[in-house]
Amino acid sequence: MLWFILISMDLFSQNSAARPPLADRMRPKTFDDFVGQEHIAGKGKLLRRAIEADMLTSSIFYGPPGCGKTTLAHIVAGSTKSAFEMLNAVTSGVADVRKVISEANDRQRMYGISTYLLLDECHRWSKAQSDSILPAIEKGIIKFIGSTTENPMIAMTPAIVSRCRIFEFYQLTDEQVKKSLKRAAEDEENGLGKLKVKIDEDAYDHWANIANGDARSAINALELAVLSTSAGKDGIILIDINIAEDSIQKRLLKCDESYFYDMLSAFCKSLRGSDSDAALAWFARMIHAGVDPRIVVRRLFAHASEDVGLAAPDAMLQVSAAAKALEFVGMPEARLSIAQAIIFVCEAPKSNSVVMAIGQAFDDAQGAPNYPVPNHLRDTHYMGSDKFSRGKGYKYPHDYPNHYVEQEYAPKGSDGKIYYVPSDQGFEERIKTIRKQKNINKQETEK
Repeated sequence: MLWFILISMDLFSQNSAARPPLADRMRPKTFDDFVGQEHIAGKGKLLRRAIEADMLTSSIFYGPPGCGKTTLAHIVAGSTKSAFEMLNAVTSGVADVRKVISEANDRQRMYGISTYLLLDECHRWSKAQSDSILPAIEKGIIKFIGSTTENPMIAMTPAIVSRCRIFEFYQLTDEQVKKSLKRAAEDEENGLGKLKVKIDEDAYDHWANIANGDARSAINALELAVLSTSAGKDGIILIDINIAEDSIQKRLLKCDESYFYDMLSAFCKSLRGSDSDAALAWFARMIHAGVDPRIVVRRLFAHASEDVGLAAPDAMLQVSAAAKALEFVGMPEARLSIAQAIIFVCEAPKSNSVVMAIGQAFDDAQGAPNYPVPNHLRDTHYMGSDKFSRGKGYKYPHDYPNHYVEQEYAPKGSDGKIYYVPSDQGFEERIKTIRKQKNINKQETEK
């Protein structure tokens, strides 16, 4: 019985190896079949010229999944006279790198052939792993091609990034994904062209839409739909919209570290720009992607002061109430209170006078001399302070008309320095009027 199981397993492994997934079989081998990235891989563009001339230097291909990064690396492999090695940062270590470098060194020394190293998911490498390849890149033993979905400026070590040319890949459009799907369905050599398959246009549209720019995901759905659907009496496999919907999962919002910060930035700029619809859209997308709602509320606190401030002091109360709701009620109900705070911050009159005031005050504090506090402002809470004349000359504002009296409060050296300049927005217009009246009273008193 054991020999039968072993033979069956061996036959199964051979069949698996003989028939790789459709997406791999349909991977373009030349620029003629390559879809998308016209800005870098179109005719006459830098990256394409470098590949066709076999002059590509160390590079990083950065972009979302399924947009052609690895495919373009394979086109490099098929067109170059250099050797080509592939590693995955998830499964490879320093020992694997050293082996590749050693073989590349021998290859260059004995035959004068350089070596490309494609490292998939290159952002997953540690600093030690990255450092292990630097000397080989600098000496020209290795031409490095990194493939990553993460922003290399954030996720990778600066030493590697500084030695590479970064090419950013864009998400494929629905039309470009559909083009890849139809090529896979019609190709008779590597695709499904030898099968009697009829695919409704609605099915193509659905796959392209749900795949969200990921051609590999769409082609996998096509393959699953065709292989799991029985042919009709006429021998034709019919793929309609219902089968297409069953063959691909609902669209998930991708949210790596770089995209998270981009979304958060867009949310903050929408708050500042008074666009409540855009801010709510970004809020919903972040929560849908799994972002902690407390991060959103923290940004609301910051912008309630930074961009609204005293033009609408109630903004801080709205955000505080939303924070309390999140703490006591939790999600998803708290999203209502958070949305209310978002709308208030967006629709409130805007002023950056608070952030400007505190920014200048902190700048001045860094280089301020250590003068003693003016005597009339010093602490008098302890017994015997009067023996040192602490607080002598201080005027208690509540003893004067309108609970205000003119006196010097500023530290020595900053006398007359104005930090807070109210705008003419919202409540600050009232502050401006009160200040103006105080100045008039001061001038009359001096006369």
